[in-house]
Amino acid sequence: MSRNDWYKSMIVYQIWPRSFCDGNGDGIGDLWGVLSKLDYISSLGVDAIWFSPLYPSPNADFGYDVADYKNINPEYGDLEVFKKVLDEAHARGLRVFMDLVVNHTSDEHEWFKQSRDLHSPYRSYYFWRRGSKSRSGGIKPPNNWDSLFEGGAWELDEDTGEYYLHIFSKKQPDLNHDNPAVREEVKGIMRFWLDMGVDGFREDVITFISKTPGLPSAFPKLPAATGMSKYVNGPHVHEYLKEYRAVADEYDCMLLGEGPRMTPETALSYLEPGELDLMFNFAHMEADCVMTDFLQRPFSLRKLKRAFSEWQEKLAGKAWNTLYIENHDHPRIISRYGSERYRTESGKMLAAAYMLQQGTPFIYQGQEIGMTNLRLPRLDMYVDVMLKNNCRIASKLLPQSLVLKLAQNSCRDSARTPMQWTGGPWAGFSETRPWFYVNENYRDVNVEVEEKDENSLLNFYRELIAFRKAEPLVMEGEYKEHLKQSPNFYVYSREAGGRRMLVICSFADKETYFTCPEGFDLAKGELVLKNHELNVVVNNQFTARPYELRVYLFE
Repeated sequence: MSRNDWYKSMIVYQIWPRSFCDGNGDGIGDLWGVLSKLDYISSLGVDAIWFSPLYPSPNADFGYDVADYKNINPEYGDLEVFKKVLDEAHARGLRVFMDLVVNHTSDEHEWFKQSRDLHSPYRSYYFWRRGSKSRSGGIKPPNNWDSLFEGGAWELDEDTGEYYLHIFSKKQPDLNHDNPAVREEVKGIMRFWLDMGVDGFREDVITFISKTPGLPSAFPKLPAATGMSKYVNGPHVHEYLKEYRAVADEYDCMLLGEGPRMTPETALSYLEPGELDLMFNFAHMEADCVMTDFLQRPFSLRKLKRAFSEWQEKLAGKAWNTLYIENHDHPRIISRYGSERYRTESGKMLAAAYMLQQGTPFIYQGQEIGMTNLRLPRLDMYVDVMLKNNCRIASKLLPQSLVLKLAQNSCRDSARTPMQWTGGPWAGFSETRPWFYVNENYRDVNVEVEEKDENSLLNFYRELIAFRKAEPLVMEGEYKEHLKQSPNFYVYSREAGGRRMLVICSFADKETYFTCPEGFDLAKGELVLKNHELNVVVNNQFTARPYELRVYLFE
């Protein structure tokens, strides 16, 4: 494996620091807490940690509104303790990736504060524009773009009479990467952390950094997200990413992009030239919704399978996939695609379903113990800025009871509840009341309980990770989906060098009859991973129990 290919064989553990572990007793997760849990993370068998933003932030979007790119949020620690975490992680063979959030800053960043002055050189670091005249003779925003978080994408500054662009919250003004000075700042940020020893970056909504010149309005005007066509995969995005790649190439590091509305074909335009090593996409996270988690529909296994297989097949031999089913931006996967009643069984099945595909797997904190969604009784108890916007829009059309149900099923807050370490007070996350609600199932769903149970989901993740690392088929095998039209089973094989692996995943919550696809004889295979006992096969068929998983090897 060449110097730049190590990312292909790694497994990454994502930490959302505010809710991982509180080490100093103030109710907020921090780097001292991370330091205390490095042995636990290492025990999973993972190879790297990705930190969601650790930077100083007013927390309008919990760290994705950065006020200082070269420091640590005092709530989490300081540069000294970060360096200790970095060194201790490296000592355990764990690489460390930072979140690089450079499509926008916080409105409390010094650059933006300076940019409020019409004559400041920082004015052109952002998109400041005069309004245009409306038909009634008043002043309206420069174009008709929507914010993805709240209302329109432009905020008026009363002092100057001009508007600034914010694709996300009004406290997250967009940076102008067309300005060479901004791009030099980004390069300086990268070098600051890479010089410290960080091993790479996950680049937040990096496909948004080039806007259409002139910032024209978009038509037709949509109920939400108007304007995306004018800033997603924009005209200079590849040019700018090549500049940032040149910096990364001075180091032995990895670059991972996040691309909303991403297709395999578009991803290849970033991956094949090497601008990015990996690209996050969202297609497989839309099997129970339309475009966004809030617009819900019944779960469709066929839709999920199409998304999985399209990315596996279209990137094969050309680029490397990212594999994930949870992160900080989505509700918990067992509550969505699995079953809280069959939490352990469906959790194991879902883990194998995605982790035995070809690509680099990511595991989000709490996923490995089967944490589930948080269902608060009132909308005002939720804190996520994106959810507040969704509920504001939905409340114009729907009764509050339905809006609350949509919120309970879709909110990002469910992924951000405190990590459940023990069944003790505050789930062992903190010695005091945490910053946010602990899921009420913490006494049953926690690390301490699952460590003691050899058949727990936690220990299955360890088994699955060890299997991935030991079995060459997972890295090298050709992917092929079987039984594509089945509404109950996701079945795929991996094949290389005359050896084959068959992955059988039932998404049904009841017993379901399974007939093996043509070309495989289960009696001749070795059952290497499972989530039920007494795995009988008769005439190449069996009755699959709820959420059953079986993985067979054929030599």
